[in-house]
Amino acid sequence: MKGSEAERYAEQFLLRRNLVLLHRNYRCRFGEIDLIMGDGATLVFVEVRLRASPIYGGAAASITLSKQRKLVLTARHYLASLKAEPPCRFDAVLLSACDDRKIEWLKDVFGE
Repeated sequence: MKGSEAERYAEQFLLRRNLVLLHRNYRCRFGEIDLIMGDGATLVFVEVRLRASPIYGGAAASITLSKQRKLVLTARHYLASLKAEPPCRFDAVLLSACDDRKIEWLKDVFGE
């Protein structure tokens, strides 16, 4: 499974759980957010992580403090384009290339 396939897989997974896709691969000078989705009135910034092996901590451990900072800056850039700022959260969807049936959805993985 490639990164783009993992993102589509995660997107479909979240759509089946009644989230609404707003943007895919939102990019700005600060970085990229894989998926921006709506969960009711909440805006959800989704980081999709794929890891071939659990060595070095697996997919969750790959969301480093540096990556979190980039996500926050990118989310702020996105929010600046809105008329009003809705409630927001950062979620992570973790996948293993070893088993594409194994998916983990972590809600509100870090605060801002």
